Formats: sequence, structure tokens, C-alpha cells
Amino acid sequence: MGLALVAGLAIAAFGIVTYNMLARLRLLASNAWADIDVQLKRRHDLVPMLVAVVKGHAGYEKGTLEAVVEARNRAVQAGGPAQAGQAEQLLAGSVRQLFALAEAYPELKTAESYLSLQRNLSEIEDQLQDARRYYNAVVRDLNTAIARFPANLIAGPMGFAPREFFGLSDASESAPPIVDTGSNA
Repeated sequence: MGLALVAGLAIAAFGIVTYNMLARLRLLASNAWADIDVQLKRRHDLVPMLVAVVKGHAGYEKGTLEAVVEARNRAVQAGGPAQAGQAEQLLAGSVRQLFALAEAYPELKTAESYLSLQRNLSEIEDQLQDARRYYNAVVRDLNTAIARFPANLIAGPMGFAPREFFGLSDASESAPPIVDTGSNA
């Protein structure tokens, strides 16, 4: 009787500890995604301002401006890390094209509003890279914990499911855009 009680308590303790570990990782993953979401919203909010500034100086580049707006709208509509990663990749490419366009307009490259937006976007991109690395590390830990035996015996019945990673397929896509303003400090 005593051995069965000890075995039962050990199994119960294992179940509680495993459940709490999985719950903690799930919460960390949710919080990490919320951090990414904040940075994405900040970037999405800056894109229309960037388009307006560029439009004021380079209004003839309608196709490029429309592509940026369309990519931004897709990124805003994206649901989940995998879909958001693809949409953000398209948005980053469109924004890069917009910054490349600025090279043809010297007055735009030196406009304070443009330079301020460029700095803000670069700062957001840096913060987004940090948030993405943290999120993906937490997701990796959660997915590993869910898949490992014997934790997988608890994870499935308790509703723990693997999460999607958030990333861009090409590392150069996540690099902040750099525009040479012609001034050397």
C-alpha cells in the first residue's frame, strides 16, 4: 500500500510540474508574440507617413507607392506568425524599394521628415529582430517540451500544441534599410 501511494504521489508531482512548465512556456510565447505585434503595429503606422513624405517629393512614382501601401495592408491583415512572416517580408521589400527610390530625389534624401521616419523604421526593425529572436527561442523551448517523452503524455491531453515560428526566409530581408544621405559624421 505504501509503495503504491509513493508511486501515485510521484506521478501526480510529475504531472503538476510538467503542466506548470508547459503553461509557463505557453504564456512566455504569448507574451513574446505580443511584443512582436507591438513592433509590427509601430512599423505599420509609420509606413503611411513614409509614403506621404515620399509622395510629396516623388509623386511620379505611383506604382512603387501603391506597392508599399498594398504590402502594408497585407501585413496588417496577416494572422499568425507564419503568415505574418511572409507578409512582413513583402512589406520589408517594398519599403526597401521606396528607400532606393529616394536615392533619385536629393531633396527627399535630406528632408528632415524623411530622415526621421528612416531612423524610426530602423530602430523598430532592430527591436523587432530582438523580439523575433526571443519569441522563436521560447517557441523552440515550448515545442521541444511538448514533443519530449514523457511530457508529451501530458501536453496533448491538456491542450498544449506546438507554435509556429516567426521569421523571414532571407536574413537580408530583416536588415534595416540604409540610405546614404551624403553626409559623413
